[in-house]
Order: sequence, then structure tokens, then C-alpha cells
Amino acid sequence: MWNTSIPHLFYFMIRHLCYYQRMKKMLFIYNPKAGRGRIRAELADILDIFAAGGYEITIAPTRKNGDAERIAAERESEYDIVVCCGGDGTLDETVRGMMQNPGRTPLGYIPAGSTNDFGGSLALPKDMLKSAEIIVDGMDKAVDVGLFNKEAFIYVAAFGAFTEVSYSTDQDMKNAIGHSAYILEGIKSFMNIRPHHMKIEHDGESIEDNFIYGMITNSVSVGGIRGITGDNVDLADGLFEVNLIKELRTPIEFQQLLGALAMGRYDLSDRIVSFTSGQITVTSDESIAWTLDGEDGGKHNRAEIRNVNRAIDIRVARDLLSTKDM
Repeated sequence: MWNTSIPHLFYFMIRHLCYYQRMKKMLFIYNPKAGRGRIRAELADILDIFAAGGYEITIAPTRKNGDAERIAAERESEYDIVVCCGGDGTLDETVRGMMQNPGRTPLGYIPAGSTNDFGGSLALPKDMLKSAEIIVDGMDKAVDVGLFNKEAFIYVAAFGAFTEVSYSTDQDMKNAIGHSAYILEGIKSFMNIRPHHMKIEHDGESIEDNFIYGMITNSVSVGGIRGITGDNVDLADGLFEVNLIKELRTPIEFQQLLGALAMGRYDLSDRIVSFTSGQITVTSDESIAWTLDGEDGGKHNRAEIRNVNRAIDIRVARDLLSTKDM
């Protein structure tokens, strides 16, 4: 009797041990207001996909700005993966929180906002359930993260014309009319564009001029406009795509600028300065308003912007990975 019970006891111990080993811990941060609050209708199905994938899930809804950053910073180390669901702002906050920790927990992203620029760069589907399936079945891709005066951002730091649009536009307006909200607010602010005299330094070079706009990006789109950041964008090459627009002095220069932007041919306008760099310093005599990933980045008269190469791992579809990512 003793000899037969030991194998059975051993079998059940191994079975339960394997069960607990299979259970992975997930921190799920989501913004219930993003994208017209559509996550609410699909939340149960998303959680079911994660549970079926072997995850024990801790759910953390955000209630105000800064919640995602705080939650990620405080609790990342407790989990096998952190997942955020919301717009680019929710992603930005989550990355900012995770960058405060020394570990390298993978990040999953379910785009659910009005624009979802970085989700498009990662080829994540707009269908939230399909994005959830990628988190379960996909693989991790290392991507760059930016530091703006030591504050993390994931895909864009911008100044000048229209930079206040994304965070000054009311959330309910964004939810109601989506991208049109940004366009309408942008048109209203265009008449008030004022150039700023600035010095931009990078890689031993210095550019000093009057600028109305500048964006330092690591994304294939900004504001939902694909191709505006340039061609052959690589999210893990240690470089930003930098595009600056000088002061427009005549209506002809304005028309040339619009044509160059529409065609993605920045060489057609001498008002556009473009280059790539891993480190840029921007200085001015006055404090300039910046946005980081579409959120208020404060006003600064000096900005030191650095690319942290392959700083974070984000879950993507397996067929998106190239050989060098493996």
C-alpha cells in the first residue's frame, strides 16, 4: 500500500506544480475613456483571451492623468508582462513608469485611442481582440525609447505650431469626431503661429534660425498621418527622424510647404530641415511649449533629447520580426 501511494502522490505534486508554473502573471492597465470608451464592450472578451493563454490577471483601470505611470512604476516587477490598453497617451505613461525600473518586463499594447500612431508603427490591428491574441501568441521586439530632459517618451517630442492641439483638445471631442478634432483645432491655431528663434545642435552640427514647428520622432506616423516622418523608419536603430519647419515668410512658401508635406518630398521646400540623430539639443531664449506623445510636455528653453537604443521589449506579431530582432 505504501509503495503504490508514493507514485500517486508524486504524480499529483508534479501535476499541480506544472499548473502553477504555467500560470503567468499579467498587469493589465487600461484607460476606460479612450476611443469613445469602446474597451468597455470588449473587456470581458479581452480578459478571456488572456486567461485562456495561461495568464493570472490583475486589472488596473486609470482614473486620471498619471495613473498608468504610477501603477507601472510601482508594480511592474511583480509581473511576467505588463499590458496597457488605451491611446498613445496611456502607452506613453506606461512606458514612462516602466523606464523607472531596472528590470525588462515585456510590454503588450492594445491600441484603443483616437489616433494610435505607435500602434500603427508596430502593425498592431485596430481590432482589440486581435491585438490581445498577439499578446498571447506573439514575440517580443526591442524598440527605442526617447529621453526628453530625462523624461521618457515612446515616439514623438514636438514643439511649435499645433503642438498644444492634442492635449488642449477635450477628450469628449476627441471621442466624438476622432482625427477631425485635431484638424479643426489645428486650423484655429494656425492664424496664431509665431516663430521661435532656436538653436538645434546634433552630431557636431549647429542650426540656428526661426522655426514654427519641429518634431523628433520614432514612428511611421504622427497625428494619424503616415509618411510624414520620412521613409524607412526603423524603431530600433538608435536614431530619431528629425523634421523642422522654418518661419514662413510668403504665401508661396506656405504653398510649397503644403505640397512638400503632402507628397512626402521634403526637398521641395527650403523651409524644411530634415536629418536623423540619436541626440539633439534644442535651446531658445524663451520657454517653448512641447508635447511628448501627444501629451503636455511643459515649457522649456533647453531640451536635451536622447535615444535609448532598444530600451524596451514590446509584444508584436511573429511575422513582424526581422532576423535581426530574433
